[in-house]
Amino acid sequence: MSRYLFTSESVSMGHPDKVADQISDAILDHCLKADPTSRVACETMVTTDLAIVSGEVTTKADLSEKTIDQIIRATIKEIGYTDPNIGFAADSCKVISHMHTQSPDIAMGVDLGGAGDQGMMFGFACKETKALMPLPIYLAHRLIENHANMRQSGELKFVRPDAKSQVTVEYDADGTPHRIHTVVLSTQHDESVMAKKNGKDYFSDDARQVIIDKLIIPTLKKEWPDLVKGDFTMVKPGSSPGDINDDHIRCHVNPTGCFLTGGPHGDCGLTGRKIIVDTYGGRGRHGGGAFSGKDPTKVDRSAAYMARYIAKNIVAADLASECEVQLSYAIGYPDPLNIWVNTNGTSNFSNEHLVDLIRKTFKLTPQGIIESLNLRRPIYRETARHGHFGRDMITFTWEKTDKADALRRAAGTPAMAAR
Repeated sequence: MSRYLFTSESVSMGHPDKVADQISDAILDHCLKADPTSRVACETMVTTDLAIVSGEVTTKADLSEKTIDQIIRATIKEIGYTDPNIGFAADSCKVISHMHTQSPDIAMGVDLGGAGDQGMMFGFACKETKALMPLPIYLAHRLIENHANMRQSGELKFVRPDAKSQVTVEYDADGTPHRIHTVVLSTQHDESVMAKKNGKDYFSDDARQVIIDKLIIPTLKKEWPDLVKGDFTMVKPGSSPGDINDDHIRCHVNPTGCFLTGGPHGDCGLTGRKIIVDTYGGRGRHGGGAFSGKDPTKVDRSAAYMARYIAKNIVAADLASECEVQLSYAIGYPDPLNIWVNTNGTSNFSNEHLVDLIRKTFKLTPQGIIESLNLRRPIYRETARHGHFGRDMITFTWEKTDKADALRRAAGTPAMAAR
């Protein structure tokens, strides 16, 4: 079997859908800070000069119109939208808020410890990176994270908050990463880097090279230098794929030719529309439920975090080199309806045995998940940018590998090497 390619993308904190996610999670954090038992299901829409927030919220926190307005504007300002001339800014946009209490029909089951919704959730981990994340999504996140850092520090003065990255990795037939094949980086920019071409204004090639030299090359060489094989080569808009040598790393920077209009002014943003960016970049399955704006009684969020926690600890325990876990729940019912495991042939244990180990090692009721991962804290705004997985283990408790030893002991081996 020959080598193959796999691609994942990430989007910046200034992407309109991520703006919506961060607003929803900022409101969730505000509620949890004042009242850890808050029930929150908050949805946001952003578009030209407008932010709309609605949802079902039961909390002791202040949800006055003035307070919600302040939270929304502070979030937009921190993201970097402060210039009203680009169609969306913290101080000038209109804010509309409409919230009411959670349905008593839902509360009836949740109050007794049941799940806040039905559904199936997936978690994934593999040994491609130290964070036990798939390499393409991990690299795509780091590019966007560094884009934000360089924008905020002023090192890249011409970029604006809206951006997307995409990384294609070439794999050997056995699934081992061989090299970084292609990088796409689209970033909103200001007028200072425009150049005339055939009488039209375009993003200049000089600015493209700055993005390659200052952002793309340093990020990829820092994260995984062994996979940087070949020269980084700019692919100019309109050029043919045959113009680039096969052994070069193709870099598409603003491939449409211009990205002057962006953010919520360029595209309407909605909470929960970037669920694959939030998880594993398409490498692992997704149950379909979004995360942002939901308190931890909503298993769409908390059980997805638990599934990642389980998968990561199984891989960290050397019980498999790749692991995918599914949990499913019925609304109002506490115990998972099923636990499913797939290691893609990388474990010496049967899937059934791993399921038995999971039941013995992890608390899987909604209350058990909340307690195990300490989820009633105002930590969620930070999850809404740069990915929910593969990051800080102190704040993101589902990234800890503190159950690896217990899994090894339960498996009856101090360190079972995966095949």
